[in-house]
Formats: sequence, C-alpha cells, structure tokens
Amino acid sequence: MSIKVSNLTYIYNEEMPFSSKVLDDISFEIKDGDFVGLIGHTGSGKSTLIQHLNGLLKPSSGKIFINDFDITNNEVNLTDIRKRVGVVFQYPEYQLFEETIEKDIAFGPSNLDLDEDEIKNRVKVSMESVGLNYEEYKDKSPFDLSGGQKRRVAIAGVIAMNPEVLILDEPTAGLDPGGRDEIFNLIKRLHKENNMTIILSSHSMDDMAKIANTIIVMNKGKIEFMGTPKEVFKGNTDRLKSIGLDIPQVLELAIKLREKGFDIKDDILTIKEAKEEILRVMRGINKC
Repeated sequence: MSIKVSNLTYIYNEEMPFSSKVLDDISFEIKDGDFVGLIGHTGSGKSTLIQHLNGLLKPSSGKIFINDFDITNNEVNLTDIRKRVGVVFQYPEYQLFEETIEKDIAFGPSNLDLDEDEIKNRVKVSMESVGLNYEEYKDKSPFDLSGGQKRRVAIAGVIAMNPEVLILDEPTAGLDPGGRDEIFNLIKRLHKENNMTIILSSHSMDDMAKIANTIIVMNKGKIEFMGTPKEVFKGNTDRLKSIGLDIPQVLELAIKLREKGFDIKDDILTIKEAKEEILRVMRGINKC
C-alpha cells in the first residue's frame, strides 16, 4: 500500500493573525511494506504530518495519495481510508475506556458491521499478535495492566481493524527501558510477520538506525533528509546536531575513534557493526 505526498502545506489558523506554517511544501513517497522512521525535534511537524496521512487533517494545499486515491478529494470516503491506515497516537493508553480488554479491542471492529464471530476472531488475533494471551487477559481490566501492557492493548485495538499501514507516534514515550524494548520488538515483529507498512515517529536515533529501512528527518516543517539510515547519518552529523537531533551512539563512538587516528568506517550504526570493525582494526594493529 503506497503513500505519496505531493507539495503538502499545512497552516494552523490560516488567514488569522497568529497563523503558523507547520508543513511547508513537502513531497515524498513511501512504498508498500516499507518501515519508515520519522524523526525531528519537537515542533518539526512530525505529528501534524501523521494526522494528514489518514485524513484527520486537511492540507492547506497539496495532495496525498493512498494507493493512487487522492484522500484530499472531498468525494473520497475517509472512513474507508481510516480502516486501511491505522494510527496509534502518543500515550494511547489514555484512550482505553472499556471495563475489559476484550471489549476495548472489540470497539473498533464492532463499528464495521462485522458479525460477532469475526469480531471475536479479530480480537483474539490482535491480542496474540501483541503478545497477550486471549484467555488469560480478555476479562481483565486494561487499567490493571503495566504501562507497556496498556500500550499493547491500545495497539491491538488498531490492529483489530486490519490496517495495511500502521502509523505510531512516539509509541515508547514515558516507558521504562524494558517497556520501550518490548514495544520496539513488537513493532518489528508486526512488520516482519504481516509485511505491514510501518511509519514510526521516535526521538531514539539508536532504535531508528536499527529497525527502520527508510528515515525521514523533518526540520521546521520541511524534509531535511530522506534515505536509508546510512545515507541519512553518514556525513550529516554536524547538520543533525545543529537542528537539535542526536546521532546513534555507535556512530558517535566511531567518529571519536576516527579522530584518535583509528581507521574506523564512518557509517557504523549498530553494535554488531562496531564490534566487527573494531576487531578488524585490532587485527591490523597486531599484525604491525
């Protein structure tokens, strides 16, 4: 399921004294099955962009195509689009409201005119997909769960709508390291097992470098960089830092080692790559 954004501009409070251009003539394309990391400092336009991709916001100008359907066209049924493009907002556990986990996850599918068997099956499948055993958890209150488990329930509620695209806005915000790792591992598994197109907004450069196939860097409503993790991070360290972003810690280590005279590659992004490169350099030193 491809997404094409063409010359998208969005202005808050347009034609008002305090209007603000949040998205400024941006264009990009996301291919079916891609895993996209969306990064940028606070106020860069990430969340506003996300809300355009399933029609929650209408652009001031520009077009958005979902599988060649122009969702900015007033004649397009946005309800159908939102079934296919699911969005998990920041702190989604605040949107939980039913007395049991099963009822909460079933809320979305229940509004799709599905029969009871199909609704129940979707709840079961979505719970299992986020690592929650149906029989063990279905009758529990979502409010009795840990923070990470609540977030899993919220994600399951979106997955139960069977979207082809899953968009997550800072899904690990506020979680401890263990909860954060659980959610990232869950998202990676959903992408791998379901070939689902994923768009993930996050401040964690290390995680984006490890799990995303494509990275979009936003700055002041524009796209600063777009490409593979290596394309985005290699050679752009100073610019990324100047717009308020960090770089992966492994890359930071490689840069410091290069400054000390070690012949380390300048596009290392993972611990595995760093280990292999350091061992290579050490073997070279030992030979000398």
